[in-house]
Parts: sequence; structure tokens; C-alpha cells
Amino acid sequence: MSPLPSGPLTGAAALVSATRRLAEAGVPDPGRDARRLFSHAIGVDPGRLTLVLPEPVDGGKLAEFEALIERRAAREPVSHLTGSRAFYGRRFKVTRDVLDPRPETEMLVEAALSEPFGHVLDLGVGSGCILLTLLAEMPDARGVGVDLSEAACAVARENAMALGLADRAHIQVSDWVSRVEGMFDLVVSNPPYIARAEMEGLAPEVRDWEPAGALTDGADGLSCYRAILDGATEVLTPGGRLVMELGVGQAEAVGSLAVARGFAPVALIPDLDGRDRVIVLGLPKSGF
Repeated sequence: MSPLPSGPLTGAAALVSATRRLAEAGVPDPGRDARRLFSHAIGVDPGRLTLVLPEPVDGGKLAEFEALIERRAAREPVSHLTGSRAFYGRRFKVTRDVLDPRPETEMLVEAALSEPFGHVLDLGVGSGCILLTLLAEMPDARGVGVDLSEAACAVARENAMALGLADRAHIQVSDWVSRVEGMFDLVVSNPPYIARAEMEGLAPEVRDWEPAGALTDGADGLSCYRAILDGATEVLTPGGRLVMELGVGQAEAVGSLAVARGFAPVALIPDLDGRDRVIVLGLPKSGF
């Protein structure tokens, strides 16, 4: 793969060369990613990029852009290169220690926000994108986010500080609910739901760069749901809700696991491709 052309280049010429390199590397939508990285390298808002494309690119910024393109060609995610990802209208810090927030997870947030809540628990908090979005959208609520990874908790705490939510969000290390205190009227989770046998088929950006422990349970893809359902019965108030993201084809199995533990199915919400993506469960007020 040849390097970007040397010498003074306009932004437009640099983008053409970078897009070609990313396409050769098999990167999906190479033009989009080249523009994102160019915008990041030169410090210009993406909405203003067209205005500066005819101008020569500063040598130092061009070198930074070339380095970013080299890393993206190795399939490193754009969010790792820029250090952040937009989610539900806010920007979250992202590192290799947390999952890259995904658009489909916004559906989980929408489902959680469909009814009021006062105290929310996020199991597997990662970057904090779910918990912190819920708290930002529900100003009177407070919440707890737990993760087995201290590195992930550190990222979530940084995001809480950046969004001005540190006073309402408590982030701690815990193996699901093992160290959680208190009761909650809403529990949310986007758990590791990819089966071990499916890992090899993932895109390189996911398989090679995101934390494996946040992607897969190392088994059938359902063991984390079992743990969450068991734990939620201990910390969810009667009449409370449990909202979880689902992997493809898992709705029936997760629903059966939930009913066996006394949960009442409330809703299955499909994604834009028609696949059941979010399950909403209720804990009956009558208890067990």
C-alpha cells in the first residue's frame, strides 16, 4: 500500500488518496471515514470541511492525518482514533477498554425513557453511554453503573465528569450485583451476548480492537442474561422494569429465561432491520 503523496497537498487531494488507501484495505465506507479523520486531524468541524478542502494542508497536520489513515487501514475503529463517539446527541470518550457505543443501543435508551424512573442501575456500564444518557434525559433521577473492569469504570467516571453528571452517577467495580447496594425501579444492560463460536465472524474493528469480555460470555451467549435476571430479582423493586439489549435470534431464549424467574414480558422492540433488539421485562408488584 503506497503512502500518501508527498509535498504540498490540498485537502481535497489528501482525501482522495486516503479514501483510496482505505478502500484497498477493505474498510467499509472509506470516504466517510477519511473525511472524519481529516476533520479530526486538521481541527475543523465536519460541517465546515468543504470550505477548507481547496486549501493546502499544513505539513504537520498532513502527517497526523497520514498516521490516522495508516491505523484505520489496520482496521482500528474511528472512535479509537478520535477518542470519542457521538451517542444520543452527546459525545462520549471511548478507549480500547470499553465498547464503542452503537446506534442500535439508542433503542434501549428510548425504551428505558418511555416511563419515568428515579433510581437506575446499569449492569456492565462500559463507557457510561447508557447510564449517563438516561440521567441527562431524566434530571431528577440518580443511578449506579457497575462493571467488572476498573479501566471501563474509569472511562465512565470521566464521561460523567465531562457531562456534569458525577453528582448523580456512582460508578463502581462489581461482578453484576454482587457489590450493589440499594433498590432500583429501573435496571438496564447491554451485556456480552455474542457466543464464543461467533467471535471469529465479527468485523475486524470489533473482534480485534474491542474488549472481548464486553463482547462475549465465552460460552453460548446467554450466560450473562442468566446472571442479570438472577441478580435483578434482588435489586429491582416490585413493579420495576428490566431493559436489555439482545443479540440476533436471542429473544425467545431470553424471554423464556425471564419468565422462569418470575418476570413478565412487556415488549420486544425490533431494530431497523426487523430483528428483535431490546427486551423490556416487568417485575410484578405481587413479588414472588
